[in-house]
Amino acid sequence: MIAIKELPKEEYLLKGNTACAGCGAAISLRLLFKALGNKVILVVPACCTSVIPGPFPYTSFAVPVQNILFEATGATASGVVAALKQRGIKDVTVVGWAGDGGTFDIGIQSLSGAAERGTDFIYICYDNEAYGNTGVQRSGATPYGAWTTTTPTGKKERKKNIALIMAAHRIPYVATACPSYPMDFIRKIRKAKEIKGTKFIHVLSPCPTGWRYDSSKTVEIGRLAVQTGIWVLFEIENGKFKLNPPSSGLIDKSKRKPVQEYLKLQGRFRKLSEADVEKIQKMVDEDWEQYRELTQTSV
Repeated sequence: MIAIKELPKEEYLLKGNTACAGCGAAISLRLLFKALGNKVILVVPACCTSVIPGPFPYTSFAVPVQNILFEATGATASGVVAALKQRGIKDVTVVGWAGDGGTFDIGIQSLSGAAERGTDFIYICYDNEAYGNTGVQRSGATPYGAWTTTTPTGKKERKKNIALIMAAHRIPYVATACPSYPMDFIRKIRKAKEIKGTKFIHVLSPCPTGWRYDSSKTVEIGRLAVQTGIWVLFEIENGKFKLNPPSSGLIDKSKRKPVQEYLKLQGRFRKLSEADVEKIQKMVDEDWEQYRELTQTSV
């Protein structure tokens, strides 16, 4: 078990970055560096994290960063891994750090290719459930009923389950995380570092700008996502599925908070009808039946 007091004091996401107040991605980046230190090369496609470092020639990232095309995270990371291997450098961790648009949609082809090849890197998708950097348009990660600028009456389709899609590639490690549960997140990053091959971590990244909530509520929103069962913390290691606390205590429906407690805090869900809320609750309950089955078959 990792204790907060054992984390390094060094900061590699520096002051002066241009993240929005309460940005879930910025919190997650800070945790990433707490987990790995500065022996990291980040590969970042077009996304909010392209902007967070600030304008050239300055940067608020104290690690090397490759800012690359929207669709190329998996391919570029593969090239960086190959270059490090050629030079005999073994103590640097390559991390693909991409938003949901560059993972679920535009970048899934190069990510799938890297996974199929078994590229030895960590791919982290920080998921703010929309194309946040270009105006909050709908993505494949946008949940049912959510407002975006391209779904003004609410999205009519369900969100992809990208973690299970990646698990279908038979990679050695898949996990979900949330910055509202920092020690769980750090543990999973450090665990992924020690595993050879392609590792995929899907991180919920609450976004005050796109989700329409007060920036002081980011940690609370993330915790409610988990407590309602909308966001589930789990790992799939070598094909074996395992729920992580506090999600592991929520298989019983009565232990989960109603989804309304999560939805009502966000302006992007303000147009939901009672029937919509009931539908979302039913979707969550159905998903949990799948997780229950996965837990039982993995014992």
